[in-house]
Amino acid sequence: MAAAEGANTMSDETSAQSTYHRDGYEGKCVFCKIVHKEIDTELMYCDEELACFKDVKPGAPHHYLVIPNSHVGNCKSLKKEHIPLVEKMVEVGKKMLQQNNFTDLNDIRLGFHWPPFCSIAHLHLHVLAPASQMGFISRMFYRIDSYWFITAEQLLERLNSLPENS
Repeated sequence: MAAAEGANTMSDETSAQSTYHRDGYEGKCVFCKIVHKEIDTELMYCDEELACFKDVKPGAPHHYLVIPNSHVGNCKSLKKEHIPLVEKMVEVGKKMLQQNNFTDLNDIRLGFHWPPFCSIAHLHLHVLAPASQMGFISRMFYRIDSYWFITAEQLLERLNSLPENS
């Protein structure tokens, strides 16, 4: 349920790398096109590193996607060096909720779809709130402790457990 259905999901990293531009832009990636204003999407937040926008198929009253501006593969491809990026994504997601008058940060779901269950092969954090108001289908798509979804906290634990050179 990412921002675009039917987008090209590249599972082969080498073919994905062959289409990168020098600035971290992947020509076939929907999210790269959004950040570079090739697709008209209202950005709720944008700085030199991250952007945030509403999911086109919301799974909750507040459903935002936080993405890196440079193309980064899915969460399974991350290394220990990406911990600050993931932490900042979480921080921006919470900030967007608060700016949109949602303050109960105990009733949110923050996480990533785990490959091969990603519709877009560009790292994106799902920010959903209130989690208690998610419908049946959304509860399945964004289910904690499933094969297809990992919370931001679980991802950070996984990255922290990697060896230093990973």
